[in-house]
Amino acid sequence: MPKPNRPQRAIALLEAAKGIVVLLAGFGVLAFVHRDAQHTAEELVRQFHLNPASRYPRIFIQAAAHLTDARLWWLALFAFLYSFLRLVEAYGLWRERAWGEWFAISSSGIYLPIETYELFKGLTWPKVLLTAVNLLILVYLARVVWQPRRPVT
Repeated sequence: MPKPNRPQRAIALLEAAKGIVVLLAGFGVLAFVHRDAQHTAEELVRQFHLNPASRYPRIFIQAAAHLTDARLWWLALFAFLYSFLRLVEAYGLWRERAWGEWFAISSSGIYLPIETYELFKGLTWPKVLLTAVNLLILVYLARVVWQPRRPVT
């Protein structure tokens, strides 16, 4: 039995973690159906002792004010779909399936133009770190895909 590819398994765990976090967020969004999201947002801003008139808290409260039940259902649906894709990718990588590796390459590569654009807008450590990690994953998986596979005996 061949040894598991540890870096690939680490990437699979990262993708699974992203999927689980977004899945939980989707359920969290559903918790606000038939509730006053603006009131909850105002309470959160107050709990964190933020000035509701300052830029980001104001944006947060205004966004919550425009939430409808239909928008919440759509947000939850997209969260569930994204989560499903991340978990499928994680499974494919964990089981070292070729389709999982190709899927991971495409899903990593799709973010690179956006990340590059963001870097040109302004360098920050989080942006640089996120882009570097994504690029490392992409290069590693491309190497895995284009290396000849040893037959399983």
